[in-house]
Amino acid sequence: MTAELVRGQNHPLPGTRLEIRVSAGTPVVAGATLGDEQGRVLGAERVAHPGSPTLPGLEVSRQAAADHRLAVDLEALGEGVHRVHVLLALPLGTAGPSRFAAVAAPFVAVTALDGTEIASFTLTGLDAESAVVALELYRRQGAWKIRAIGQGYAGGLADLLADQGLPEAGRLAATIQDAIALGASRSVAAPPPRTSDDARVRTPGPGAAVGPTPAGAEPPAAVPQQPVGDGGPINYAHPRRRTSTPPSPAPVAPPAAPGEPAPPVAGDAGGWSMDERLYNQVWGMFEDLARAVAAYRSAVDFADSRMEQELDRALSDPRGRMGSAGERAREEARVKREDLVGRAREALDRDLAQLTAESEVVEPALPPPYARWDNPVWHAYRVPMELPMALRIGDLTLPEQPELRIPMLVRLPLERGLWIDSGRGGSDEAAFMDPDRLKGLAVDTAVAVAARLLAVYPAHEFAVYVIDPAGSAAGRLAPLTRSGVLAAPPAAGAAGVSEVLARLTERVDLVQMAVRAGAGADALPPGMDTAEQLLIVNDFPHGFDDRALNQLRYLADEGPSVGVHLLMVADREDASEYGPVLQPLWRSLLRLTPVPDDHLADPWVGHAWTYEPPLAPPGSRVLEQVLGQVGEARATWPH
Repeated sequence: MTAELVRGQNHPLPGTRLEIRVSAGTPVVAGATLGDEQGRVLGAERVAHPGSPTLPGLEVSRQAAADHRLAVDLEALGEGVHRVHVLLALPLGTAGPSRFAAVAAPFVAVTALDGTEIASFTLTGLDAESAVVALELYRRQGAWKIRAIGQGYAGGLADLLADQGLPEAGRLAATIQDAIALGASRSVAAPPPRTSDDARVRTPGPGAAVGPTPAGAEPPAAVPQQPVGDGGPINYAHPRRRTSTPPSPAPVAPPAAPGEPAPPVAGDAGGWSMDERLYNQVWGMFEDLARAVAAYRSAVDFADSRMEQELDRALSDPRGRMGSAGERAREEARVKREDLVGRAREALDRDLAQLTAESEVVEPALPPPYARWDNPVWHAYRVPMELPMALRIGDLTLPEQPELRIPMLVRLPLERGLWIDSGRGGSDEAAFMDPDRLKGLAVDTAVAVAARLLAVYPAHEFAVYVIDPAGSAAGRLAPLTRSGVLAAPPAAGAAGVSEVLARLTERVDLVQMAVRAGAGADALPPGMDTAEQLLIVNDFPHGFDDRALNQLRYLADEGPSVGVHLLMVADREDASEYGPVLQPLWRSLLRLTPVPDDHLADPWVGHAWTYEPPLAPPGSRVLEQVLGQVGEARATWPH
């Protein structure tokens, strides 16, 4: 039976090989220190953290995440180690909360290798603290016990490590935060928070899953949105495990046979409408897949680490390295490793089978904004009269089950611009592709994303402009130009670039002034288009002078808040001659790729998700048909 500990309570440990599971509801840093009998940490080499995640008998996560699994082998710790402290800290310099009072109470559980829970502890009562000692594993008269600590530090990791007697604690704390910042620079953000009454909450913007906005990781389901700040407790629980009741009942699955999981039903998550329930269900699928794969990878890493330690111990005596004794030791270590991995794979396969069955039910039920181009729902498409809550801009997969594709959803209206990378980058598929073909696919991806945006907005509420300085993408932009959905013909040449940028920057300036003055739309100049604006920029930075570059950066920074969004098609290496001038621009955009690429990092569990662009199936006319309907609706809309 699991022991639910309170602060200061201890409990015996029945074994020495353990897993410590952390669920924090927001990305946190997890680490551990190895102390002597008095709990003093004698040096930085006795601290396991994301920058140095592995010590003898101990392994922690390599980046900040909402869920962690720490592997501990107490027998493999050094003779001088008498205490192991498990630490949690909030990452500094991020958009996330800076004190534990602003997040849900972290939950920590100690389990055996087979998943049996030994003890758990919920860290309640935290306030201004940004770092906390959660648990202590300590040795007493040759036996190991666990104690719930919950000691917080308002001064963060530096104060925590200094309190444990670590020399140069401030320097190590800075090193840990630097390692976290490096991992977070390419990550999707956290899933969208929900209030206690299930009202939809807009979060400042993977965004992924993932974010995943996974969305991410630059993280799946929706591109996760940036976590909110210190506005109060945040619940990032799986949306299907909420306790409140929506006004309209969600579908109920038929009863399952005894011992069998309930069959999946589309829309079984909570929400105020079917679209919101499906959105939450997609998020739930993303979170379930992320956690299932994280558990499997953690088990494999632990099995590999244990096998290496057993081999080191068995073969430390040179006399036992040769002959039958050495072979027997190697075989026994290998068998133990395969047994652990096999059991972990069985658990993963069960989870994957259930998620695959759920995906097969959910995917056909998705509305057009969430559906792939090959979904039959597009055959009944009609131009909508209101804006949906999210849009699918691709799919996310993990290598353990590449056939299981999670929709990558971003909340609408867009809260950050998009960048379609036309360079080779680090993708294996792109590395061997002809550069011209890769650039063409990048334009195709931009057209597909723009088409989806046009398709989900009411006809009069979204306008698209295109800058194609050299006219190199004229052929691939044909679906947009032929259908009449563009607000103006694609701009070419220096004059065309200057004219479009001047028009959009002026719009941003005027709308911002009206907002600051508290004026309505009638205060804007007559004839100004108040619809959301999307600017597609092809082949950047060719055709851009210094003034145009500054205007583009201005649109990227200030545009989204007043309805002006960027969709860049560019190879970052082509802009390298501008040095750091364009770094803020790239960081403000969500990078997408025209070919599958595992570039979206997920800070929740540390995965690298593979992104697949939302291209229409080869030979399909669905994109042109949808754009045709949008063009007709725009042409007949009264002005």
